[in-house]
Amino acid sequence: MTAPLTPVPITKTQRLREFIAAGDWARALSLANTFRHLGPHRDTIRLAHECRVHPRFYRGLGRDPEAVTAAGIAALQQLYPERQDK
Repeated sequence: MTAPLTPVPITKTQRLREFIAAGDWARALSLANTFRHLGPHRDTIRLAHECRVHPRFYRGLGRDPEAVTAAGIAALQQLYPERQDK
């Protein structure tokens, strides 16, 4: 009798890479927002997530939510470039 196979846990980083590869930026920013260690991109990614979730509030503060979100996406692409070894 063999033991049942247990699924290999998927890490948050693996899930983030899947969202990035799929172009699902809303989920990618949302998940990355929960990461503690994002280096110098931390504030950019967190603000991008917040601007995506609350665009009217940030427009009222004089921010351009689309531009801030685009900067957050660029930061994610720098931190997690698509791998060619798939």
